[in-house]
Amino acid sequence: MALLVLIVLGATLGWLASILVRTEAPGAILRQIAVGLAAALVGGGIANDGTMIGGLSLLGLGVALVSAAAALVIYHAIARKRAQA
Repeated sequence: MALLVLIVLGATLGWLASILVRTEAPGAILRQIAVGLAAALVGGGIANDGTMIGGLSLLGLGVALVSAAAALVIYHAIARKRAQA
């Protein structure tokens, strides 16, 4: 169940980031969803002591949320820097 929650959380955060930044290109939206998904899985897995099959602790959920948000902020900072260059 924890794995499913982290997948949905990461994908949702990536999708919301694409809405906030007003991304129109389909490839960019998918990249943002992938970044949010990967960061949520890694952060939540580490905070939940590596167990992805059992229950998800509140700490694991919080870390997944923060790590996905941070990864998306870093992704957008790099994307803006490339666009300016």
